[in-house]
Amino acid sequence: MRFPLPMMAALAGYILRNKLRPPREWQRDLSDSRGNPFWNPRGEGNGHAPHPLIGKRFPLVLMLEPLHACNLTCASCGRIREYQGTITAKLTGEQCLRAVEECGAPVVSICGGEPLLDPDLPRVVEGTLARGRYIYLCTNGTLLRKHLADYRPHRRLFLNVHLDGLEQTHDREVGRSGVFREALEAMRAAKAAGFRVSTNTTVYRETDMREVEALFEYLEPLRLDGHMLSPGYGYSAVNEQELFLTREDITEKFREAERLAARFKLSATPAYLEFLRGERELPCTAWGNPTYNVRGWRSPCYLIAEAHYASFVELMTRTPWTSYGAGRDPRCEHCMVHCGYEPSAALGVSARRGDAWKLLRWAIR
Repeated sequence: MRFPLPMMAALAGYILRNKLRPPREWQRDLSDSRGNPFWNPRGEGNGHAPHPLIGKRFPLVLMLEPLHACNLTCASCGRIREYQGTITAKLTGEQCLRAVEECGAPVVSICGGEPLLDPDLPRVVEGTLARGRYIYLCTNGTLLRKHLADYRPHRRLFLNVHLDGLEQTHDREVGRSGVFREALEAMRAAKAAGFRVSTNTTVYRETDMREVEALFEYLEPLRLDGHMLSPGYGYSAVNEQELFLTREDITEKFREAERLAARFKLSATPAYLEFLRGERELPCTAWGNPTYNVRGWRSPCYLIAEAHYASFVELMTRTPWTSYGAGRDPRCEHCMVHCGYEPSAALGVSARRGDAWKLLRWAIR
């Protein structure tokens, strides 16, 4: 199966409960749309229908960033540049666990920065697992073998290792030789120790999709637990904007990669992959993957930061959700990032006949 059966059952139950009875305190609108510099006073009347779930908001995945420090300086990373002023700051273990409880999302993606630099991380992982959450611990892999003994294998813990291509390509992307080999050895050690291990690959303009296929083939002997494949998302803080993809680029890349979904255990849902290939439209559901870091709850999304709020309720009620998205904000025009659109697919927005059957076949493969 693509995911453990208990995980799929837990997520299905969570989604059903919240779609039937979404928490009322998250549905109020206390926003001032003029906080968005691209605010259009015509709002929803500008030829765009309201988001079908605008009044039923709830999160699916918490993007938890305990710190933004990293031992690599990848050319495409916005975090180490965007948060230069707080690059030495970190959340305490208590702050991390409070965010996990406050948000209530069933899945927590621990990212950064390089999370394994945080000495409090083992306690955060144990505390998050104790609260019944699923964890994707995202790492570049260079510190994983060193810290592997700090963690214990758990059915709800996935170690998610970043690989953007085969050795030469990946080491060039991260700006240091030997990183691919170290990540590979770390994944071998983690699998031997009984951990669930997955990979995360970002597709940029220069990415050769045949190399991505070759990468997944190369990793097959490790019997990994899944692969995340996502288009490169543009940060204004990154100078090398030529790295990133337009919508047309994304559609072309992922049409070329259609065969990968049939061959390998990709974590992207069929509806999201169809969106990436230009075969259906999805609205952005940015509140589905909220981000919490050293400055607070980032609003409106993982890529754009107009504000940081002290509480999750403030994020949900003070963000002018209707002023963002393709056709409303030019910064959103080429965005098809998983943390904005995969929640829409998972929640069945823009559902079609046959989607349920496709999702079932995808899940049990």
